[in-house]
Amino acid sequence: MAAVVALTAVAVLALAGCDDSDAKSPARSGPSVIVPGKPGESNRMLSAEEAARGRAEDDSPNLADVSFARMMITHHTQALEMTELAPDRAESAKLEKLAERIAAAQGPEIAAMKGWLRTHGKAERSDGHEHATMPGMATEAQLEKLRAARGKAFDQLFLTLMITHHDGAITMATDVKGQGNNIRIEEMADEVIAQQTSEITRMRDML
Repeated sequence: MAAVVALTAVAVLALAGCDDSDAKSPARSGPSVIVPGKPGESNRMLSAEEAARGRAEDDSPNLADVSFARMMITHHTQALEMTELAPDRAESAKLEKLAERIAAAQGPEIAAMKGWLRTHGKAERSDGHEHATMPGMATEAQLEKLRAARGKAFDQLFLTLMITHHDGAITMATDVKGQGNNIRIEEMADEVIAQQTSEITRMRDML
């Protein structure tokens, strides 16, 4: 009789343990969340965990990302054209060194942006007029004046034009950080802002 009672007690405890485990076990999956799609795209369903991350992992390039890369290639190319004039025209050795640093930074950035466009199957140029709105670009008349200048006159004009040029690049980089979607473009924009902000400070001290 004692043995029967003991076996009954074990069985009851075992059942209680199962019930307690089931009560404490979490649900296998949380509720789904509908995430509105971008213009022209359908909505997406995310799990509760994915929604909690706050940012979708999809960083597919949008128009702002592509336009930034294309425009910055042209923008940087003009800066390189300006820096190439310094060795034969500048009076200040300090300015020559600055021009070298600018070229050393922007040459690789051009290559990186061209590579990014190729990776995403985008042409380096578009048929639109996006380049017409680039801030900071020197006019052809300003470039001709810079080519004709020598000595201190060259130094002053170079600094004035390049500060404006850098300001324009920072404006574009700031814009794409707010409008773009691709993480690599955001990283490149951060690099442009950091590098060119530092160079603007240096150039203003040289004026």
